[in-house]
Amino acid sequence: MDFKHLKYPLVTVSSPPPRFTLREWYLNNHHHYRTAQDQQQKAARVTAESNRLCNLISEVTKLNKAEVDNTLGERIKDTEYWKKENEIQKEECCKEEEALLIYKERITGALVSLKQQAQTSKKCIILREGRLGIDQVHDDVERELLKEAETIEGVQSLLHRTLEQANEQIRLLRSAKYFLDRDNEDKATALKIDKYCGNLQETSLNLSTHHEVASLDPRNITREEWEHFSKKFIERAAKDVNNTRPLRSYIDILLKQVTEDLLNQYRVTNESFSRRIRETRDAKIKLENEHHETMQQANDMLRNITRLEKAIAEKEGFMALAFTRLGQRAQRSAVERTRDEVETKLVAEVQELRDNVSVLQEMLSEAQASLRYLLKTQIQLEEEINIKANTLKIDDVDCMTLRQSMAFYSY
Repeated sequence: MDFKHLKYPLVTVSSPPPRFTLREWYLNNHHHYRTAQDQQQKAARVTAESNRLCNLISEVTKLNKAEVDNTLGERIKDTEYWKKENEIQKEECCKEEEALLIYKERITGALVSLKQQAQTSKKCIILREGRLGIDQVHDDVERELLKEAETIEGVQSLLHRTLEQANEQIRLLRSAKYFLDRDNEDKATALKIDKYCGNLQETSLNLSTHHEVASLDPRNITREEWEHFSKKFIERAAKDVNNTRPLRSYIDILLKQVTEDLLNQYRVTNESFSRRIRETRDAKIKLENEHHETMQQANDMLRNITRLEKAIAEKEGFMALAFTRLGQRAQRSAVERTRDEVETKLVAEVQELRDNVSVLQEMLSEAQASLRYLLKTQIQLEEEINIKANTLKIDDVDCMTLRQSMAFYSY
């Protein structure tokens, strides 16, 4: 029969399922019992271990968190401590800077005052160059004025160096404050972060879901280095503060000492001026007295010369009388021209008159020479009096008036 034209496919008859023995059936059941029991025991052990691990890890987690919280709290306390120390040291720096600025103003005020005193002292030296003649002497006043100018110049140089030291110390204090402020800002930021972290709990919102642990940056400093870093600024600031206090003490002593030295020299110079003024005034008074006496002597000498000239003139009349008598008697004739007593007396009178006139003329010449010397002396005395008056004007009026403005006080 040909089955190719059939509409239905051929059905293949499968072989019957295998057959197992009863023993195999029991063994199979027993195997499943054992497998279930083993899995149940294993599950019980896993459950027990899981419970143990959960409890253990929970405890460890809590302990770790407590330890971190405690460490974070200690860190906050340490940061707050060093921040407080910074603030205390900064306050000390501020106090010392303010105090040193006052001392700087004292030095500056002293320098301004000393500049005026130096100008006054030098002006006195220049004014005294206007003395005339013999009064241009290198006296005690000039020596003390030069010493005073030298003392003021030395004090100015010393105060300028001290002012530079004060400026440098102020710069160091400000630098220390700058680094303390910067360290305080860093610590304030760190405190803000650490306190925020300290307030966070595992139940807080907006916790980070980033579970990768950031590796420690080898450039980060250690705790010991951090403490050393914090101490360094405080110790530096403390050192600057400690250096400022002896500097202020030194400035106090310096200003007091230079004031005493300047005041002593000022007094010594004024005393020299006073002595020199007294000496010049006494010399002027003596010269004026001598001038007065010389004028009187000159007037007396003028009168004396007049008297001598009158006396000589009078003797010329007597001389003419005697010569006239001798001439008349020479006209006697013959025996009457005798050398009688009258002739003898007349000749003796003429000779005596000649001698007396010669003496009077010599005295007149001497009187005239004396008058010339008296007048010359009078002129010289007047010149010396003018020189002394000029010196008194320079020393007593010009210089001492200027020196009244010199005030050396405790700067």
